[in-house]
Amino acid sequence: MIRNDIPMIDVRNISKYFGNVVALNGVSMNVYAGEVMCLLGDNGAGKSTLIKTLSGVHKPSAGEYYVEGELVEFNSPRSALERGIATVYQDLAMIPLMSISRNFFLGSEPGKGWGPFKRFDVQFATKVAQEELKKMGIDIRDPSQPVGTLSGGERQSVAIARAVYFGAKVLILDEPTAALGVKQAGVVLRYIAQARARGIAVVFITHNPHHAYAVGDRFTILKRGQSFGTFTKDELSREEMVRMMSGADELDALAHELREFERSEQLPAESKLAEIEEALSEG
Repeated sequence: MIRNDIPMIDVRNISKYFGNVVALNGVSMNVYAGEVMCLLGDNGAGKSTLIKTLSGVHKPSAGEYYVEGELVEFNSPRSALERGIATVYQDLAMIPLMSISRNFFLGSEPGKGWGPFKRFDVQFATKVAQEELKKMGIDIRDPSQPVGTLSGGERQSVAIARAVYFGAKVLILDEPTAALGVKQAGVVLRYIAQARARGIAVVFITHNPHHAYAVGDRFTILKRGQSFGTFTKDELSREEMVRMMSGADELDALAHELREFERSEQLPAESKLAEIEEALSEG
């Protein structure tokens, strides 16, 4: 793991309010170059709000945000992107019927020619897309094929390679394995490890502790907008991680409640059965 003394991004006591709703409350987290920081939590934990704050979609209501040791205040996702912070969302922002190479350069198309004769440089885009994907360990036979013909894991890998090519120093991945099967999730986890090996700081957002534990170096766990803290594998076992994420105390209380409910439902049934047996014996 590559690690410098100064984190690539560092948020300190970040809070975000939407009116009277507290989405984040005093959350601190950082990630270093060549490291995978896993941000875990169940639905409603505040993961989406935090990554939108990191990527410039939301301004924090309180707290400080540092990029490579410099205090910043982003006004838009483009401002964050200019500092090398790229976010890959679940929808991937791809057009299924367009080719892999066109999607790779979507919004930043290379051209050749000049003036009114300028056009998309297909040859350059095809060559670069194929080379960059190969650097990530992805062997695409034909970059001109529609991106919609790729599997979910392969589409994720194209999005990751695209972000790396355009200069991402920090790669924020929003639930990249959520809708994938076991094999395709494994493909994406391998590409996350490839990005780390290239010295990129990765923030991997997930609610799957098994995926997080496979590639993560450190883990920040959120619940209801607050952080339980940041842990390494030496400090937190997978079982304890699952327990912290799931709210084991609440689950234990629910299990007890269900047992009581089953018992209360069973009592009238047993009483009715006793009445029937008594009536039959009298008859």
